[in-house]
Amino acid sequence: MSGPAPAVARVRNAVRPGLQSSPAPVLVAVSGGADSLALAAAVAFEAPRAGVRAGAVTVDHGLQPGSAERARTTADLLAGLGLAPVRVLPVQVGTDGGPEAAARTARYAALAAAGGEGGARIALGHTLDDQAETVLLGLGRGSGPRSVAGMVETRAAGGVTWWRPLLGVRRETTRAACAAQGLPVWEDPWNADPAYTRVRLRSEALPLLEEILGGGVAPALARTAAMLREDLDALDDLAAAELGRLAGADGLLAGPLAALAPAVRRRVLRSWLRGAGVPDLQAVHLAAVDALLTHWRGQGRVDLPGGAGVVRASGRLVFLPPDARGAPEHASPEERDT
Repeated sequence: MSGPAPAVARVRNAVRPGLQSSPAPVLVAVSGGADSLALAAAVAFEAPRAGVRAGAVTVDHGLQPGSAERARTTADLLAGLGLAPVRVLPVQVGTDGGPEAAARTARYAALAAAGGEGGARIALGHTLDDQAETVLLGLGRGSGPRSVAGMVETRAAGGVTWWRPLLGVRRETTRAACAAQGLPVWEDPWNADPAYTRVRLRSEALPLLEEILGGGVAPALARTAAMLREDLDALDDLAAAELGRLAGADGLLAGPLAALAPAVRRRVLRSWLRGAGVPDLQAVHLAAVDALLTHWRGQGRVDLPGGAGVVRASGRLVFLPPDARGAPEHASPEERDT
């Protein structure tokens, strides 16, 4: 008896380790497109063999004509694959950040709620091609090394675990897997609309880079992201150790902190402030706190989101909660007057 088509085997091989590594149930998020549909079929095949319960969800954003009927059709297809339970999640899409961002926000909130109810991992169908697009977007926006490092296979956020087992699989493979299994693929018209930056990266920028550089651009971007993630994780570990060494009940030791490499020092500050509950911490806030170390001229309080602040006093950086104003009384004359 012949085995599955190569593309089908490739997708199944991608999901198998993650299913075997955890007994937690899985909910596959399925739009009806090739990537998520190939993922759903692979999980439906492999999950029973791994002893893992696997269901699926499809989100109805209500933004396109016939979306409710299409969601029901997708749900019926998923149930036919053997996934259970299968749910349709209608959402209300807001307006913040534009239609694409607002739809994403509503979708992820609904998925997180569905996963949280049953303690399930949410499986997402992002592929290597999505990873390459994400890296290019991060480079173009200059939004920091983490954005250039792309997506990780497993990440806990919003009270659930997000699982992306296809980050090493090409989009052409998921399409071939669906074709080999006779799965009807829905082509989202938004995915061909050049009004969206990601669509133009996919249809214009990446093909041009492939032509100029002789191919292999998407895998190269994904490899670069993986190497960068390793470096960033190492820096995070160093920063965590330094935070433990320098932090005390009365603040952070300013002198030793100032002597750290900038990449480590900023991570220490970010972790310290987030641990103190500062919301929406931005680069401009971090730079102002860092200046209390690197450009110390006796400046006063740095204001932070949520009404909190930081001052330098008695050789330490001191966090001031929202109800505290002004410098601590124990500030040294040298630091107040310098």
